[in-house]
Amino acid sequence: MTATLPLSAPTPGSLPLHTVRPADLSGFLQQLPAAQAAYLQATGFAAKAHELALLPGTAGLSGAVAGLGDETGPYAYGGLALGLPENSVWHLAGTVDTAATADAVLGFCLGAYRFAGFRTPKRAPAHLVQPPGTEAARHIAEAIWLGRDLINTPANALGPAELAQILRDLAGAFGATAEVTEGPALEAAYPTIALVGRGSARAPRVATLRWQGSTAGPDAPLVSLCGKGVCFDSGGYDLKPAAGMLRMKKDMGGAAITLALARLVMQADLPVRLVARIGCVENMVSADAMRPLDIVRTRRGLTVEIGNTDAEGRLVLCDLLAEASDEKPDLLIDFATLTGAARVALGPDLPALFCNDDALAARLLQAGQQAHDPLWRLPLWAGYDAWLESGAADLNNTASKPMAGSITAALYLQRFLAPATRWAHIDVYCWNDSTRPGRPEGAELQSLHAIFTFLYQFYANKRAKSHY
Repeated sequence: MTATLPLSAPTPGSLPLHTVRPADLSGFLQQLPAAQAAYLQATGFAAKAHELALLPGTAGLSGAVAGLGDETGPYAYGGLALGLPENSVWHLAGTVDTAATADAVLGFCLGAYRFAGFRTPKRAPAHLVQPPGTEAARHIAEAIWLGRDLINTPANALGPAELAQILRDLAGAFGATAEVTEGPALEAAYPTIALVGRGSARAPRVATLRWQGSTAGPDAPLVSLCGKGVCFDSGGYDLKPAAGMLRMKKDMGGAAITLALARLVMQADLPVRLVARIGCVENMVSADAMRPLDIVRTRRGLTVEIGNTDAEGRLVLCDLLAEASDEKPDLLIDFATLTGAARVALGPDLPALFCNDDALAARLLQAGQQAHDPLWRLPLWAGYDAWLESGAADLNNTASKPMAGSITAALYLQRFLAPATRWAHIDVYCWNDSTRPGRPEGAELQSLHAIFTFLYQFYANKRAKSHY
């Protein structure tokens, strides 16, 4: 990460930060010194969402009051780190329940994030004294900062080799094993990834992390994660317009989510076996680049005709999913900035969830609501499967009809699963188009908190760390 979280140990002289909702404002004012209560009333403080008032005192500043309105979750606190005076230190005042305390820590940290890899931040954030029992919120914030940094880093500084090295570094930090496949070995094992990467001077790689929890035996559940790591997507010969390329450094967002989620699983020491795979590649134009109507034989043995070189993400994922599902995981989840069609259907804030298990889908949706990180399920509608037919190969990488693009992409991926694989595919945007409290413009780790919440609830036992 380019910076550290704005959290501190207990600090002498830290100032009280009160949080209040409109319904509780009257009682809160009665508890304040008369002069401060009169000040808030005179300035019209109403405890609306993201309303912030600084309290005067004899020595200058004596505290602050943050309005929450009716908003719940971490983003209710997302404007505090940059709304409070620069470099000031605060502690949560009054009685705040455990869930709200965790939300406050997470929201405070998420709102403080600014990508500072290539410039000095315009201002330093305020700091919050970390309350006891909020280690999980801190870990989630650290994982999101890591993933945001990766997505925000421009492609000239984060290519396939650098992205693979991030996985190596992560594995080393947690005692996991890492393997990076490239060159002739990659061409043999992952032919579709090799095809996508053929047009770039920066060779593709597949990076794989393997880890086992301290209480996980050889028969512990295997959780398998796959991430699309297209470091830059020009569209290939089906070239994107200039405007369409402006955010294509984020096309490795699925890999960033995979790495951040692997970090959280290992940090929580879940009693599982974990395998995380990322396809690290870029889709460029050159004399060696794949062409429309090329045909490739995939790892699964199916042949695929290239209907569109800009539909490269599913080519990156299909070989990874084939390998991962052949290991018979208890659960297989992939993350990818896969289709613009998902954004047309659901907009920027709702990742599209595709799942072949109704009970699993219900649990994932529930976890998303609990974590304030929502998902929206779309159908694996079998009636559209025939749209992927090709006259020259087993299937085409794009559909024959210009509709339901996110569904047909998911149906394409489903073709490569081993039978009886319990699978979820998450089509994410990984970007904030504008700045909102807790969500600065730029990279976003959508679905990360939701999926980790599910994994912890589903797999943790009494021997796992309990502060989540």
